[in-house]
Amino acid sequence: MPTNLSPNSETSAIVLTSTGSYDDVAGSVPFGMYTASVDFLSGAESQVAYVFKKLGGDVVDIELTPANVYAAYEEAVLEYSYIVNLHQSKNMLSDALGDATGTFDHMGMMKSSSFSASLGPSRVELKYPRFQFSYSKKVGDGMSSVGGFGGTVRQYSASFAPKEDQQDYDLQAIIEDASSTGTDSAGNVIDFANKVGNKRVVVTRVYYKSPRAMWRFYGYYGGINMVGNMSTYGMYADDSTFELVPTWQNKMQAIMYEDAIYTRTSHYSYELVDNKLRLFPPPSTYGLSGIDDRIWVKFYVDANSWDDDGRYETGAQGVNNMNTLPFGNIPYENINAIGKQWIRKYALALCKEMLGQIRGKFQTLPIPGDNVTLNHSELLSQAKDEQQQLKDKLMEILKEMEYTALAKQDSEKADSATATLKNSPLPIFVG
Repeated sequence: MPTNLSPNSETSAIVLTSTGSYDDVAGSVPFGMYTASVDFLSGAESQVAYVFKKLGGDVVDIELTPANVYAAYEEAVLEYSYIVNLHQSKNMLSDALGDATGTFDHMGMMKSSSFSASLGPSRVELKYPRFQFSYSKKVGDGMSSVGGFGGTVRQYSASFAPKEDQQDYDLQAIIEDASSTGTDSAGNVIDFANKVGNKRVVVTRVYYKSPRAMWRFYGYYGGINMVGNMSTYGMYADDSTFELVPTWQNKMQAIMYEDAIYTRTSHYSYELVDNKLRLFPPPSTYGLSGIDDRIWVKFYVDANSWDDDGRYETGAQGVNNMNTLPFGNIPYENINAIGKQWIRKYALALCKEMLGQIRGKFQTLPIPGDNVTLNHSELLSQAKDEQQQLKDKLMEILKEMEYTALAKQDSEKADSATATLKNSPLPIFVG
C-alpha cells in the first residue's frame, strides 16, 4: 500500500511549457507597451522556449507560467530603453536646453500631437541632436550680450531730456515710467512698452547724441581733427583725402573713433551707480534747450528666472533637465541584434528571480521518507548578480560611446594617421 503523507504530495499544476503561445502574449504583459508590435509578440513567444531550456525544463519542473516569461520580457525591453535613453540624455541635454518638450501618458509614451511640427510625435525617441557646442554657444551669447558685442539678449534704447541744474537722474524710474505709458518723455512711441514692470534694467551704455560732440572729428583741416591725426599722410589736407590702408587699420581707427566719442569728445561725463546717473558738469553749463539735447541709454531687462518667452535662452517651459527631454520608450522594431540579445539575457535573469521567489515560499517539501530543499536562495543570488552585471556592462559600453569619448577616439585616430604618414615617402613625379 502507498505511504500516507501529511500533507498529501501533489504535483505542481504550474509548470512552464517548452513553447509559448503567440496569441496569449498581448493579454499577459502587465503594461501592454509593445503589444502593437508583431516583432515584440514573436520575441516574447520565443523567450518561453529559451527560458525553458536554460533553466533545465527538460529535466526538472519549472514553476513558471508563460505569462511570467512574457512579463519578464516586457520588463527587459523597458529596462534596455531606460538605460539607452539615460545614456543619450547625458549626450545631448546641453544641445536641447530650451527646446520644445512633449507630454507623456502613464506608460511614458509620448502623446500624439504634443511635440513641435519639426519633429512630430512619431518616433521622436530616435531623433537625437548631433553633437554640438550648443551650451557653450548659449553661455557665449549671454556674455557677449553683457559685453555689448553681440549675443541674443534683446537690448533697448531710451532717452530723457536733462533739466537745468539737475545733476542726478534715476534711470530705473525713468525707464519704468516709459514702459508703463508706452512713450518716452518726448511723447515718442517706445519698443519696450510693458517690458519692464518691476524687473530691474541693466544699463550697458550712456551717451549724448549731439553734433557738438563730433566737431573735433569733422573739422575743415585734417591736422586738427582726429581722423587726420591718426594718419601720416594728409596732415594738412582736407577731409576728402584717402589712403590705401589694410582693413585691420580701418577697424582699429573705427574702434578708436567710437571710444573717443564716449570718453574724450562729449560735453559730458557720467557716473552710474545702481542705475542712478550723475552728469558732469550740470546740464546748465551748455545752456540746453529743446528736445534735441537728450541723454540716451542702452539697456536690457534683467529677466526673472521663472519667466519664459519661448526662446531657448530661457527654456523655463521647454527642455530644462533630463525629465523634460522628449524621450519615450524606444520602439521595439528599432532595437538591433545587440540590444535584443541583451534583452533575452536580462529577461532570463528576471525569470530566475521570479522562480526563486516562488520556490522560497516553501523552502523544503516533504517526499516519502525525506524532505527536498529547494534552491530558491541560489536562484535569487544568481538572478541579482546577472541583472547587475548585464546593466553594468551595458552602461560601460554606452559610456565608451558618449560623444565626448568618440571625439577623443577620433583625435587619437587622427594622431595615429599623422604619425604613420610621416614614415611614408612622398611620391616622385617624373616628366
